[in-house]
Amino acid sequence: MAAAAAAVRRAEELVEREMGGRDASHDAAHALRVRDLALSLAAELGLSSPDRLLIVELAALLHDIGDYKYTRDNAEDMSIVEKFLEEMGLEEFQREEIVAIIKGMGIARCFTYGGSKNHTLHDPKILPRVNLSKEKYMFKEEKQTSINHFHEKLFKLKDMMKTEAGKKRAEKRHKLMEDFVAEFYEEWSGRA
Repeated sequence: MAAAAAAVRRAEELVEREMGGRDASHDAAHALRVRDLALSLAAELGLSSPDRLLIVELAALLHDIGDYKYTRDNAEDMSIVEKFLEEMGLEEFQREEIVAIIKGMGIARCFTYGGSKNHTLHDPKILPRVNLSKEKYMFKEEKQTSINHFHEKLFKLKDMMKTEAGKKRAEKRHKLMEDFVAEFYEEWSGRA
């Protein structure tokens, strides 16, 4: 238990060091809020294993360390997180799970935001809006779904990248999202 508390304390220090000077959307306070939300959700779901809670807490704290938007070459750099987790003496399965959670965070953000705005998860009768201007996209009076957000915005991001490193990273994330949405539709339709 003492080792877990020390790992969390060191993670908080790393977050402050790496994210302290960022804009408010991804600063150290953001990481602490995400951690608090993740632990709150874990409690609501009845998660009580100290090992599992440590994974949740560290993944939440570290989720924006090495984010491509804040690196010099616009490429994701998980090496800081991986080195930190190894230095903390976490078991390999814990390290791998934390990294996997962090890499899947973008999809989770979509659903977290949708839930916070009371958007329906999916409704086949509500089609994605097409050819949206920024103003039309921002107009939130229309009924929206979280799945439609992939079609209305997220699937378009890879074509907006300016650098080769950004394009490479976006292509990988685009494929992850495509696979997820395809699997979601399979589950939704009962074909999975």
